[in-house]
Amino acid sequence: MAIQRPIPIHFDLLFPHGCYVVGDVQAAKDFDAKRDAQAKDLATGLPVWQVPVMDADPTLKAAQKTVTIKILSEVRPVVPPPLPGVPLAPAEFEGLEVKPYVNQATGRLAYSISARVMRAPRAAKPTAKDAA
Repeated sequence: MAIQRPIPIHFDLLFPHGCYVVGDVQAAKDFDAKRDAQAKDLATGLPVWQVPVMDADPTLKAAQKTVTIKILSEVRPVVPPPLPGVPLAPAEFEGLEVKPYVNQATGRLAYSISARVMRAPRAAKPTAKDAA
């Protein structure tokens, strides 16, 4: 079985410890264009933006912590406000999809992550443990 389309994934599965924006939102470059142009999503035609985020999972190695999220949006997404006294902005993403591909340079499986919305995290949901 070959999966021919992106795989939808919920934010809590991809980033169970949350994530933090660690750079600016930039237009993704269209490397197939003859001039400097912004990439467009092939399926939707929407402009592609990208933002680096740091996974808050404490068990990850340093090299695994930062990933780029591509955001499909007509307008440039706005980074949520940073934490008081810290230059990191916690963020959540909606409409997440993972696209597996083979990295041509290494021959290894890699993933491209895209989203439709970037926003400030919602308040933590109470759990049964919290109610006890």
